[in-house]
Amino acid sequence: MKRAKQKAVVENEAPQTSQKSKKQKTCLYGSRFGGSDLHASMDWGSLPHHVILRIFQFLPLVDRARASSVCRRWNEIFHIPDLWRRFEFELSQPATSYLKSTHPDLIQQIIKRHADHLQYVSFKVDSSTESAEAACDILSQLVNCSIKTLGLISTAKPSFMNVSKAHFASALTVVFVNSKSLSSIKIDDTPLDDPSLKVLVANNSDTLKLLKMSSCPHVSPAGILCVADQCHGLKELALNYYILSDELLLALSSEKHVDLEHLRIDVVSENPGQVEFHTIKKQSWDALVKHSPKVNIVMYFFLYEEEFDVFFREETPVTHLYFGRAVSKAMLGRIGMNCPRLIELVVCANGLQPLDDELIRIAERCKNLTAMGLGECGVTCRGFIEFVKMCGGRLTQLSIMEEVLIPDNDYSLDRLHLEVSKHLGRMWFPDMMPTW
Repeated sequence: MKRAKQKAVVENEAPQTSQKSKKQKTCLYGSRFGGSDLHASMDWGSLPHHVILRIFQFLPLVDRARASSVCRRWNEIFHIPDLWRRFEFELSQPATSYLKSTHPDLIQQIIKRHADHLQYVSFKVDSSTESAEAACDILSQLVNCSIKTLGLISTAKPSFMNVSKAHFASALTVVFVNSKSLSSIKIDDTPLDDPSLKVLVANNSDTLKLLKMSSCPHVSPAGILCVADQCHGLKELALNYYILSDELLLALSSEKHVDLEHLRIDVVSENPGQVEFHTIKKQSWDALVKHSPKVNIVMYFFLYEEEFDVFFREETPVTHLYFGRAVSKAMLGRIGMNCPRLIELVVCANGLQPLDDELIRIAERCKNLTAMGLGECGVTCRGFIEFVKMCGGRLTQLSIMEEVLIPDNDYSLDRLHLEVSKHLGRMWFPDMMPTW
């Protein structure tokens, strides 16, 4: 009987010994990682307000919503205004898109509780008309908003372009009229029209600084002139080349109008031969630069070779040039002759003939050039080194595919990077072609 009682005592003590050993092991791990058992000692519900807020700011929306159900205090923080200054609505159709759509219940909750807190808002929609119409419906409900930045992002066409112009204009009018503090608007590939711009200007002329609206076929040069005439704080304007005119440049150059820092121009052709591009006079460009000497003029070209004929036949004060399709040797030669303000040049593709002479001319004439990128082109190693030597250390960005460089009798590819590095004043290697 006594032996049985001793055995029972031993059996009762054994788990306690194991528990103690386990606790010691945990403490050992805790000390190894800088503290004791964190989960056992921390009360997550009593974290300081600013710490929880900071955690929420880093969480994706879905995880933030889930975290808000941890306790009443976390739910209260979930709804504080600071977390709803910036928001991106994602709208898509599951059958046609890979985008995750913002849940409709959350959208209604935002409209009901946080419409007046939203300041930096964007809408990312897929190619479906239903998603674009849903975005317009949300815009129509933001009657108490004070938005500063608005962006409408179509991940694929047609999206907003299939929405009726009346529906789209009505939705935008709600935001334009009620915000009265819009400073940045990016609305590409939309049925935005001149009357909508007039509403924008009437309510936000003192605050608007950036207007980006490429591929908006219902906007005319007169609509842009209205913006230029009224928005004296406008610093950045992005538009399609078909809207650009001598009259517009002269208006932007007037002393009573804005002082632009960036003018971005998309020169796009979907079908070769279907668009005739007009010429901008040298006097109009000169007037703009005289009025705004530091203006950056950025041009994105997506043309076919035969459509380049009207460009750069006279001196053009462009500073940044990007060619998304193949461009001829003759065109690059004109750039070297007529673009003295050029800072950055990116060429996606060219023919099979080496571009040595064209690059050397660009180095000679374009004294401000600091960035160069060449894709499917060709240049001899000797010609490339001569170009780099003439540009010197001012080339802060130089991206050339290894396949572009043609070995010659003077330089091999192995020696090339040493010579280029010497003239740049830093180590340089050509980019490698991806293997996938």
